[in-house]
Amino acid sequence: MVVGVDGSAGGWQAVDWAVDQAARTGLPLRIVYASLWQHYARRLPAAGRRRPDEHAYADQLLGTALARARTRQPQVPLSAVTEAGEPVEVLLREARGAAQLVVGPRGDGGMVGMMLGSVGLSVAARALCPVVVARGTARNREAADRPVVVGVGEGPGAVAALRFAFGEAARRGGELVAVRAWRAPAGSTRAAGPAERRWAERHLGAVLAEAGGEHPGVRVSAQTVQGPPPLVLVEAAAEAALLVLAVPRGESAHGLQLGRTSHVALHHADCPVAVVPVPH
Repeated sequence: MVVGVDGSAGGWQAVDWAVDQAARTGLPLRIVYASLWQHYARRLPAAGRRRPDEHAYADQLLGTALARARTRQPQVPLSAVTEAGEPVEVLLREARGAAQLVVGPRGDGGMVGMMLGSVGLSVAARALCPVVVARGTARNREAADRPVVVGVGEGPGAVAALRFAFGEAARRGGELVAVRAWRAPAGSTRAAGPAERRWAERHLGAVLAEAGGEHPGVRVSAQTVQGPPPLVLVEAAAEAALLVLAVPRGESAHGLQLGRTSHVALHHADCPVAVVPVPH
């Protein structure tokens, strides 16, 4: 498990969620602070180098993060490191060897009123491991007995998201709520009706059967809901411990590879949001 910290309130939310998740998974937690000063200091003449306030700040920040995580979950193996570079690039490098990467909903440099910071959005859009944005209300972030909600879309992403969600529900001992939104075909002049609902139910049943074999003990609620997927899922996750979504990843790591549903959830969900990358 890897968590990014920056000293912001959102960063501390991420540390708390990440160390709890590390305890659930049995994984060690690596706490990472990205330092632009160290990045540029490598280019300074040796005679001009000194231990600056930024270096002391990094040490203090990581020490505080370690103490906070150790107090919360003393059994979790911890490490902390300052890495030189832009936060997005540092966290994307860390994600290559991580089981999960956790970030806060808004960093220290975020503009007032922004619902998700640029670092969190960029990492969620490009990382090659599952990314969790530790957003939402305190009761949803910290209540392990609340359900895990997963959005079931099309293609291989549906199974990938469900497998991830089944694992999370099993670790929490709670319910899995699998949600498939359905609407009338684009351009249709009639309201969505029985045919669309039946197709959504068949699709949801098929992917649940394919993905749930490893966790037969998990209680499952399958829901087909009429409406736009972003709004349906945000409403379904209002009382959830976690919302899980699949996001396709192309061969290039450049660009924000997020759809409208993921954007809305990452900005508006009342619970942490897990983005599961799916190669395509």
